[in-house]
Amino acid sequence: MTQAGQVGLDAIETASRDEIAALQLQRLKWSLGHAYRNVAHYRQMFDDAGVHPDAVTSLEDLAKFPFLVKSDLRDHYPFGLFAVPREQIVRIHASSGTTGKPTVVGYTKQDIDVWAQLVARSIYASGGRPGDIVHVAYGYGLFTGGLGAHYGAERLGCAVVPMSGGQTEKQVQLIVDFKPRVIMVTPSYMLTLAEEFERRGLDARQSSLEVGIFGAEPWTGAMRETIEARMGLDAVDIYGLSEVMGPGVANECVETKDGLCLWEDHFYPEIINPETGQLVAEGEEGELVLTSLTKEAFPVIRYRTRDRTRLLPPTARSFRRLGRINGRTDDMLIIRGVNVFPSQIEEILLNQGVFSPNYLLEVDRTGHLDTMIVKVEWPASGPASGITPAAATGALVHRVKSAVGISVHVEVVPAGTLERSIGKAKRVLDHRPKG
Repeated sequence: MTQAGQVGLDAIETASRDEIAALQLQRLKWSLGHAYRNVAHYRQMFDDAGVHPDAVTSLEDLAKFPFLVKSDLRDHYPFGLFAVPREQIVRIHASSGTTGKPTVVGYTKQDIDVWAQLVARSIYASGGRPGDIVHVAYGYGLFTGGLGAHYGAERLGCAVVPMSGGQTEKQVQLIVDFKPRVIMVTPSYMLTLAEEFERRGLDARQSSLEVGIFGAEPWTGAMRETIEARMGLDAVDIYGLSEVMGPGVANECVETKDGLCLWEDHFYPEIINPETGQLVAEGEEGELVLTSLTKEAFPVIRYRTRDRTRLLPPTARSFRRLGRINGRTDDMLIIRGVNVFPSQIEEILLNQGVFSPNYLLEVDRTGHLDTMIVKVEWPASGPASGITPAAATGALVHRVKSAVGISVHVEVVPAGTLERSIGKAKRVLDHRPKG
């Protein structure tokens, strides 16, 4: 995508690293100055840290600036971090706000235009092309997923089916009738749709879907393999978060499927040690920190995303890649002194290839000891391997113990028992006393 009506790679996607760095520095100076001049919170933070945008001469200077964290967004609810007059805001989105006040973000007309362009770029990188029908099953409304995908698909020149989430039977019926080539949805809900295909006696691999663009929740390589095997499509990862823009901050390229290509001309990445806040070595895993380079209404400077990943060198594009999002620094479970991430359990479960991909982790405390129950579904027709539930359960317990280092209890329930998600899957119920 270069201009409206032109299709293909933006020139910057194949530029040299020196050209990219020069553009980033130019835009970084603007973004830091814009935030300092127009947002009191940033001005106070920068002054307190003894840093000033005018002193920035290299990209490395960004590390001298303080972090923005999610509590800052809630503390300035609703519009305290906006950098333009309210009259210039054309769109407002907000997070669901699981605790306290929701986080609110705003967009100018130019912000919406850039967002649409980057999602169009993401769909193109995924294998989508002008003229495709795109079935959007992300939620519409205050959540950025649905409208972000919608505007991007239209910008690319696609026909959009704005289905939103839920109504699983109708989703499948429209896929059968409308024959979309591309679907944009959470990976967990894609599995729910796959189950509905199977319930109807339909072979999902024979559907019109060729490209699935999956985001809004972490998912593993094993989950990708499961989706591709059941749906017969290319499963590609898209990444974004409402505080930074929405979907389309980064996206995998279908030709390589080797990590999320970060659109570095609009977002500058850093990886830090989540405990110390210091930058880690290139390629080392840590917490992703993002700085917006072009946002007008809601600039974010060194925003701590809490997503665990690593920076990787370029492959299909000239931009660096993010490794697969490997959980979050704030959803880590500590079970009897062992750090556990739900994505670890998911990887083991799906690699075993016996149980349904749907699962639930229930954490509790018996006396002074933490316990974890892994609830899994037994396939309605039984596994292809012919293994018994007892043998499969024993194998799963052993693999979790060997790979993660904790003992778990596995509870097998009938197919269809666990609650299905129409958005982000809720994989953990932590019943332990707080505080």
